[in-house]
Amino acid sequence: RITDRKRAQMKHVTDLHSHTIASGHAYNTISEMVQGAVQAGLELYGITEHGPKIPGACHPIYFENFKVIDRSVYPIEVLFGAEVDILDTRGHLDLPTALMKKLDYCIASIHVPCYHAGTKEQNTEAYLHAMENPCIRIIGHPDDGRFPIDYYRLVRGAKETGTILEVNSTSLESWSPRPGAWDHYREMLNYCKEMQVPVVIDSDAHFYTYVGTHENAHKLMAEIGFPEELVLSASAEKVKQHLKK
Repeated sequence: RITDRKRAQMKHVTDLHSHTIASGHAYNTISEMVQGAVQAGLELYGITEHGPKIPGACHPIYFENFKVIDRSVYPIEVLFGAEVDILDTRGHLDLPTALMKKLDYCIASIHVPCYHAGTKEQNTEAYLHAMENPCIRIIGHPDDGRFPIDYYRLVRGAKETGTILEVNSTSLESWSPRPGAWDHYREMLNYCKEMQVPVVIDSDAHFYTYVGTHENAHKLMAEIGFPEELVLSASAEKVKQHLKK
């Protein structure tokens, strides 16, 4: 479908941020989303349903029952986690830590329905406190101009806690609701280069044909000369190593 076009600029074999119909505003089943990952040539694929504070998203019992999924039926390795919501400036999250420990990994993100924007200082503190939770392995789309943050402190916090920062492909689309993402990622990635902090590129796919689509992220990284060795998405093994905190 898209493998040559999508991966011409940079090797990319993982996508750790995506949603199925269980999230309430996505449009495919688990099997259909995995099909998209296979078609995109991925080796490691992650499904991360939204936490319960997002309207229409999953009740905690959904995450509790991941144990029933037979992962051997998939032709690639599939991980099951959650994109939990940061609720306030203290970094409180909408799933309990005891439940998050049972998942393969968790992404922590700020979303409009769940978090009231504060000052740059307050928004930055929200991310930094979320990183302190050992279950949080990735900070999702830290690019939204509606929630201004101090990118120097964000990257330094990621380095100190071993948390992975995400470059979100959806944020870089012309139809994205997150203003200023291109410029915000330029600033964040330059600090990542300076401090040697690794990142992942994720699609945030809500439809199966978007899984593994990262053209804009590759374009941005080429523009600023971002080191490929800091892009964990080029190696499934590196990603799995960094998901362990």
